[in-house]
Amino acid sequence: MSSKTPHPPGNETTGPRGHARRRFLAGAGAIAAAGLALLAPVWSGIRVVLDPLRRAGRDPSLVPVARLAALPADGVPRKFRVQADRVDAWNTQRNTPVGAVYLRRTDDSLQAFNVICPHAGCFVNLAPDQSRFVCPCHKSSFDLEGAVDDPSSPSPRDMDTLEVEIRDGDHVWVRFQNFLPGRADKTPVT
Repeated sequence: MSSKTPHPPGNETTGPRGHARRRFLAGAGAIAAAGLALLAPVWSGIRVVLDPLRRAGRDPSLVPVARLAALPADGVPRKFRVQADRVDAWNTQRNTPVGAVYLRRTDDSLQAFNVICPHAGCFVNLAPDQSRFVCPCHKSSFDLEGAVDDPSSPSPRDMDTLEVEIRDGDHVWVRFQNFLPGRADKTPVT
């Protein structure tokens, strides 16, 4: 015969081990409930802190840039500063400079180009003879239509065109945005 006596069923929860197990399960349940209760305010705080980043990725709206009368109809581009309201979760900054564009008007069209070179992000200039755009940093070169005009140009794509609209017969509005430099695809900066 064995010297051990079997425990009657149900006795494993009434001894010191059973009491410790119940305390552990009660404590674990309390911790889980507290964690769930803290989840809502923590999530709300994270959303408030990250709200400006969420807003930064929104589609830019059209902003007024110039009057149509300021553009010669001969196709020579003119450079204009772009100002827009910047809004985040905490502040609104009115008429903040956000960049610049070249506007080009011909008899039948109006074009807008971002002044940032698609190669490395330098500012593109109009050549002194006004026949093309040139980048002073790495010698990228573009024709007046914004297309790369030199096969040895380091720019991976043409100049970035922007949506342009004429309102009230004489006001030029542009959907201004910047794009990632150094890439063949036109990817908006978010």
